[in-house]
Amino acid sequence: MAAGSGGLKDATALVGIGQTPFAKRLPEDERTLACRAVLAALDDAGIAPGEVDALASYTMEETDEVELAKACGFGDLTFFSKVGFGGGGSCATVAHLAAAITAGQASVGVAWRSRKRGSGPRPWTNTTVQLPTPAQWTRPYGLLRPADEIAMLTRRYLHEYGATRDHLFNVALACRNRANQNPAAIMYDRPLTREMYMTSRWISEPLCLFDNCLETDGALACVVVSAERARDCRRRPVYVHAAAQSLPAQHHGMVNYWNDDPLTGPAWSAARHLWKHSDLAPEDIDVAQIYDAFTPLVLLSLEGYGFCGRGEGGAFTEGGALETGGLLPLNTGGGGLSEAYVHGFNLINEGVRQLRGTSTAQVPGAAACLVTAGEGVPTSALLLRS
Repeated sequence: MAAGSGGLKDATALVGIGQTPFAKRLPEDERTLACRAVLAALDDAGIAPGEVDALASYTMEETDEVELAKACGFGDLTFFSKVGFGGGGSCATVAHLAAAITAGQASVGVAWRSRKRGSGPRPWTNTTVQLPTPAQWTRPYGLLRPADEIAMLTRRYLHEYGATRDHLFNVALACRNRANQNPAAIMYDRPLTREMYMTSRWISEPLCLFDNCLETDGALACVVVSAERARDCRRRPVYVHAAAQSLPAQHHGMVNYWNDDPLTGPAWSAARHLWKHSDLAPEDIDVAQIYDAFTPLVLLSLEGYGFCGRGEGGAFTEGGALETGGLLPLNTGGGGLSEAYVHGFNLINEGVRQLRGTSTAQVPGAAACLVTAGEGVPTSALLLRS
């Protein structure tokens, strides 16, 4: 599809990915980490920094476009955007670049995320910004952290559908098993057992230690160009087949209070748009990178994106369904639970590796990958194909 012809389907491709090491504490500042990830992604693509004319990142990103452009030596920028809602914005950064390139507003786009969450402060500890309007209905009553809010949704899900902690463990175990195959993962050399999971401390009941994502220092980036340009790049292109964002009607972040059904979150409306603009269906997906800040978000996303019916997310995880060789191999780099938590950007890069055939937990013949952003907040998603 030529740029400017009006559709995103396969019009652009991811041609470069880069990342820094992941750790609980890295010595470099966030700008330095961002520059290293971006330059690595451009080198992976075989594209010079001076050719970059579009940028996209998160509103929570501390390194701004001006700093990054000067430090990396970009040319004139003709498009730049930032996406809100933390981890809900990950896939949208790629979607914005794809739209800009398809519309002829830019030719080489870079998306990135750099964080020092492992060694830096937690956003919810800043008491001067504790009470935006939605939080006035939650934080005075003890829901201080995202874990507390998701714990409420989880309790309701377990009650309504009979899901158990064993189902949450299945998610945590699949991510840890894949991290144990990935030398870049923080949990590479730390296996997880059911006994460890069941006896670990509560973070916010019913969420235990291993239901919660890591806290990580690190940065990642990717490069997006037109499908035509992608044919001349250094690496095998991975096409952006479809993309979606979603802020559902009457949404209330995390707890979803005002919806008729709090358990049908943003994933459901994102999925409707995503599949509508795709030649693929859930049964065509070979591997998925599903946002896993908390294990129950995976169950909600499995349902929302149509891999199983309403209330069947727990049962779907049984019998090794999320493991390599299962119904839907999941988070094959380890995800936010066991590789690194950098607001979900590592899921994008791992999706690219799967479709290049270079993952450390490669799914044989993988040709289609779903990547999702944070469930429970305004979200986004990508369908990638080889």
